[in-house]
Amino acid sequence: MLQGTGFLIRGWQPGDELSLQKNADNLNVSAFLTDRFPSPYTPEAARIWVGSQLKQDPLINFAIVIDEEVVGGIGIEFREDVYRKTGLLGYWLAEKLWGKGIMTEAVKLVTDYAFQNLDLIRLQAGVLSKNPPSMRVLEKAGYVKEGILRRSVIKRGEILDEHVYAILK
Repeated sequence: MLQGTGFLIRGWQPGDELSLQKNADNLNVSAFLTDRFPSPYTPEAARIWVGSQLKQDPLINFAIVIDEEVVGGIGIEFREDVYRKTGLLGYWLAEKLWGKGIMTEAVKLVTDYAFQNLDLIRLQAGVLSKNPPSMRVLEKAGYVKEGILRRSVIKRGEILDEHVYAILK
């Protein structure tokens, strides 16, 4: 568990499904995530996700929790082959909590955790061009923009750029 200011970052647990579904089922939340994040976010999708995360080893996907309610998620995806020392960071937060500094602190906490506990030398995150608030989250957490992959993403029928941010161990 990682303790934030007014929130907890912990592994997923049985019982998280209801608040996960409630807070993830929002078009504004899914607007800047990959299409594998379900939209609409159904109770079945929540059940499948929580079930798939119960036996993580190592722990790399976390629930962000306030007062026992899942209000977001943050995780690291391992890469393979020549990229095996670089993790991909992804996150989301309930819209009602945007702009309160929660995600910046969560990114810092998980970044520190990753470098202390996982065999990684680099973390990177991709941000869609229409999501400047997420770019600011990463910048405030110490990540540096390394480049822009022009016209590399299709989201909801629109071609967008992806901004690549990274931090080194």
